[in-house]
Amino acid sequence: MKKLRFGLLAAASGIAILSFSFKEDLFLVSKNLDIFATLYKEININYVDETNAPALMKTGIDAMLDSLDPYTEYVPESEIEDYKLKYVSTQYGGIGASTVFIDGKLYVNEVSEGYPAFKSEVKPGDQLLKINGIEVKGKERAEISQLLRGPKGTAVDLIFNREGKEIAKKLIREEIKQPNVSYSGMVGDGVGYIKLDKFLENSGQEVKDALVAIQKENPKGIILDLRNNGGGILQEAVKIVNLFVDKDQLVVTQKGKNVEKTIAYKTLQAPYAANLPVVVLVNGNSASASEIVAGSLQDLDRAVVIGQRSYGKGLVQQTFNLPYNSLVKVTVAKYYTPSGRCIQKLDYAHKNADGRATQFADSTVTMYQTKAGRNVYSGNGVYPDVVVDAMRLSPITINMINKSLFFNYANQYKKNKPTLSSAKTFQITDAEYAAFTNSLADKDLTYQSRTERLLSDLRAEAERENKSAEVKTDLENLKYKLTSAKKTDLEHHKSEIKRVLETQIVSRYFYEKGRIEQSFQYDKELVAAKSLFNNQPQILAILKGDGNYKVIGKPGKAVASID
Repeated sequence: MKKLRFGLLAAASGIAILSFSFKEDLFLVSKNLDIFATLYKEININYVDETNAPALMKTGIDAMLDSLDPYTEYVPESEIEDYKLKYVSTQYGGIGASTVFIDGKLYVNEVSEGYPAFKSEVKPGDQLLKINGIEVKGKERAEISQLLRGPKGTAVDLIFNREGKEIAKKLIREEIKQPNVSYSGMVGDGVGYIKLDKFLENSGQEVKDALVAIQKENPKGIILDLRNNGGGILQEAVKIVNLFVDKDQLVVTQKGKNVEKTIAYKTLQAPYAANLPVVVLVNGNSASASEIVAGSLQDLDRAVVIGQRSYGKGLVQQTFNLPYNSLVKVTVAKYYTPSGRCIQKLDYAHKNADGRATQFADSTVTMYQTKAGRNVYSGNGVYPDVVVDAMRLSPITINMINKSLFFNYANQYKKNKPTLSSAKTFQITDAEYAAFTNSLADKDLTYQSRTERLLSDLRAEAERENKSAEVKTDLENLKYKLTSAKKTDLEHHKSEIKRVLETQIVSRYFYEKGRIEQSFQYDKELVAAKSLFNNQPQILAILKGDGNYKVIGKPGKAVASID
């Protein structure tokens, strides 16, 4: 009886403490809202210059949310449609063309096959002058999008400049669908391939549809490409995992401070392809829902993950409606893969003196085990079972992309050569590459290499330490050598520059599908995956954790590679 009374007393005490804490929190919230509302009113009434009340409020809200993490954000009514297109839906009313600013002028960058811009023969390189009589000069990107988009069936009048001539076109807007799966099919050697770009509405069904079509070809394996996929809807990720694993398997658990946000997501149906070998491709831009799929299939020993370490976003967001048709997207939980690990890379709860989130230290990394007993680790993303070094662009290539030099040459190439026979095998010749480099003679190729940046830092450090005179000659000699070396960059980085140029050119003829197909011939991760499917014993060794495959991504451990 005493124990019972003690238990009731303890429970009552706990309730009292929680009640007090809750009341104290409410008081602090109410107090600070009072202060903020009064401050906001006094600023708008008494500040010496005119203030923009909505802009001032948004600045205050954004600053408050910036102190949390990059994913918690306020969305005013004016930005709701853009928000939905980015995070929820893949459909909007428009013309099916993207644009790019070059030297302050707005050009058509790409057109989507089958949509109004394509049907009306709008071409990449066309300079857009007016939309419904409104000049685009001086307009912001958001304003341009708002003018081009509109309800399905409505007209939009466009004025273009094409090679010095003004062209008028009237386009009827259609429902533009940006598929989650941008490409699927067989890629040789009896291997199927699905490229999933995002996890928005219907992505699970799109992957299933692609898988159904590929299964008719009796593939020896399937590649799910999640590279550069920034994620999206968590539930869609669960549906995609369910295509490959049995019913009632834990896929992901989200855990938040609010117990109502702690939810375990399991597979709900029988799998569609329970025994088909699977490879998942990831890179440093694979995030969120991509990491749920890759991490879960890895933890369940259902797929081999190939590529580079993923981004490391283990946070879950939820939207809440606010007054006047606005909303706020709030990070409400962290997610955990079936082994129990959280792959969140940055610690937003403990920022440094500059207010920046830092990466979790190796000492805080915890080991977990997959279903078959392989060792995996928390923090810093999903580490691949097989690492393939990433292709990195050189400073000269990045400089040329930023200055749209590939864009302009591709437009001229299409004008001079109206047709191409194939996207899959397209490569420019050495003569065509020479013609491209010759076209750059009057272009500004000025850029700063990584070595030059380091040299600049070294010079500044020498000045701070009053040693400039002592090292001046050496620094000048090094600068001269670097300048001379840059003159050969067009030849030294020829292979990567050709790849980027070919991508631009082939898209003029075969659009997004052709661009993807043409890239396969240079795709190291794709080659690694196809090689693996031709070596079934190695797939089994990886998934069982034999030898070097027992430990995946331990800090300081040597990485595994394909023989």
